[in-house]
Amino acid sequence: MATTDNNKQNEEQTTIPQQEENAEVNVENDAEVGTKAAEGAAGESVPSLEDKVAQLEKDLEEAKKEYLFLMAEFDNFRKRTLKEKSEIIKNGAENAMRDLLPVIDDFERALKAIDENSEVDGLKEGVDLIYNKFMKYLERNGVKPIDSTGKEFDTELHEAVTTFPAADESQKGKVVDTVQKGYTINDKVLRHARVVVGQ
Repeated sequence: MATTDNNKQNEEQTTIPQQEENAEVNVENDAEVGTKAAEGAAGESVPSLEDKVAQLEKDLEEAKKEYLFLMAEFDNFRKRTLKEKSEIIKNGAENAMRDLLPVIDDFERALKAIDENSEVDGLKEGVDLIYNKFMKYLERNGVKPIDSTGKEFDTELHEAVTTFPAADESQKGKVVDTVQKGYTINDKVLRHARVVVGQ
């Protein structure tokens, strides 16, 4: 009986150190597995960060190229617009002068008729035709005369040359006479009418 108790104790003493050794081995194995897992995770995250940085650098380069392209396009557009604008102004004056040439032709014919013929009525009729033709040309181009005589004096449209005593109260502050006709172009004053104002 005593021998069996001793044997049991010996077996228990031998199993305890073995269990402790096994536990230590398991802990070491777990530590190795943990280290390897951490290294694997770090190994995976480093390349993915490098990939992200490379992708961001690539995107930045593309954005820079696109920006430079747009800047060049805008500069070309600005230059083209300035050139077109100057050509429009130049051609606008050219068209205006071209349309005036028939009026000059009419004046030359009228001057020739004066030399050849001394009829005042025919001359007056010819000058009236030229005047009407010229006024129609101006109207087509947005130029209109300012109707002044009998109207209220307006500093936006009129320039007072002098004042004149009004015959009655209704004439006060109104334009009595127009010394020089004024004109507007597209509803903007081209030349103020020079007028005499009643006082």
